[in-house]
Amino acid sequence: MTALAEVGCHLPASAVSIDTVGAAAGADERQMWTFRRFYGLNEVRRAPDLDLRDALGAAVGALTTLPGNEHRVRYVLYARTVSQVAPAGDCPVEDVCAAAGLTRAVAFTLTQHGCATGLLALDLAGRLLEDDGDPDALALVLSGEKTFSTALQLIPESTVMGEATAAALVAPHGERDRLLGYACRTEGRYAEDFPPDALDPAFLKEHNTLLAETVREAVEAAGVTLDDLAVVLPHNVNRLSWSWTCRELGLPLERVFLDNVPVTGHCFTADPFVNHVHARAAGRLRPGDLYLMAAVGLGATFSAAVLRH
Repeated sequence: MTALAEVGCHLPASAVSIDTVGAAAGADERQMWTFRRFYGLNEVRRAPDLDLRDALGAAVGALTTLPGNEHRVRYVLYARTVSQVAPAGDCPVEDVCAAAGLTRAVAFTLTQHGCATGLLALDLAGRLLEDDGDPDALALVLSGEKTFSTALQLIPESTVMGEATAAALVAPHGERDRLLGYACRTEGRYAEDFPPDALDPAFLKEHNTLLAETVREAVEAAGVTLDDLAVVLPHNVNRLSWSWTCRELGLPLERVFLDNVPVTGHCFTADPFVNHVHARAAGRLRPGDLYLMAAVGLGATFSAAVLRH
């Protein structure tokens, strides 16, 4: 059974207020006030001194169990929100592998699920390891991106983007963080919402219902109930959106780990994995707990995964 062997993350040291980001992106001041007042957003983390390979490498460096096990890593999957993250000819994933000593790994990227691609990568990594049949093999899932263009600074009516990164070691089996159920659905009628010049009003209206339905599908696939979940590790879009989704689910908002929303913003595909690290550190995720990771990618893809810590 697919399991997370370890999750590490990197939060840049530089905190930037969302007002500064909004001014640079030409956002309406009223929208930024709404972000602060109702959405629970305050600042994001940025790393102007780090390029993409260094930012991803910092997350890999947070993995304490990787040193000495580099030869076991069979696959490296970089889960991306956008299809182009580096100039033509640059190979940041291959550079990260070389720096980490992952000389035996097949490295590739995943896109098309937007910010939900990280959970797709987790599921795919487990499938690849299962098909290989090597019980000692590992896969490495990388997530997080740079806000290198104005279009990637913020999503109108939704969130502000940060640059935290994460790295997750995936094993074909394990006693902890076992993947019990995964659900994913794509609503192609919202494909024009990416890049997000303006979100379709119908998408904003349906977003929470569609996410709630996907969460229920993942819970059912895991053979558990919503009441069994100790915590939800969300994508950090905003607090208001999760309050509405919890209302759809009949789930207490306090069950959702929202601590990072005010301090990291939405970090592309990395959010659920960053939240995993911080929920553990905060004592919100304890051995034996059932928990759910969830994410939404513009385009629009909804994903959820149930695991037992």
